[in-house]
Amino acid sequence: MPRTAREGQVTLHVDAPPERVWELVADLERMGEWSPECYRVQWLDGATSPAKAGARFKGWNRFRWMRWSMNCTVTEAEPGKVLSWTTRRGQKELVRWTYRLEPADGGTDVTESFEVLHMPLEAAIIEDYVMANRDHERERAMHTTLERIKAAAVADRDAGSDH
Repeated sequence: MPRTAREGQVTLHVDAPPERVWELVADLERMGEWSPECYRVQWLDGATSPAKAGARFKGWNRFRWMRWSMNCTVTEAEPGKVLSWTTRRGQKELVRWTYRLEPADGGTDVTESFEVLHMPLEAAIIEDYVMANRDHERERAMHTTLERIKAAAVADRDAGSDH
């Protein structure tokens, strides 16, 4: 019986300081530029950034022909170090997404990870049967997201940006 992974991570080195990488990662409204799956983010309840735990936003996603949106709550926001949020259905946390930044070799090792906390039956059926090859595609999407963030950080550096 197929079963997709319920956690995973991808790490990539970026030749930029953690503070600059944080600026890009924390600008969640730009997630549509980075992610092949999440194409839009909108802050909720007057929030404008992940400045503190509890900030909420809505994310719109796509995978092949499927489209869906999720409300999300920031669970950890430490500039230059970590940004984490959970997708939610009502009060139930479903998936935790995290970006962890570690200084390394004059730049930053960035790790994007996910962990399924709760999966409703209908979501498990979709993940395990409808979204064939989901694990490979999700890993590729996380790698693409990090590559795009890296390209933006390096382009800023090469252009002599103030960042």
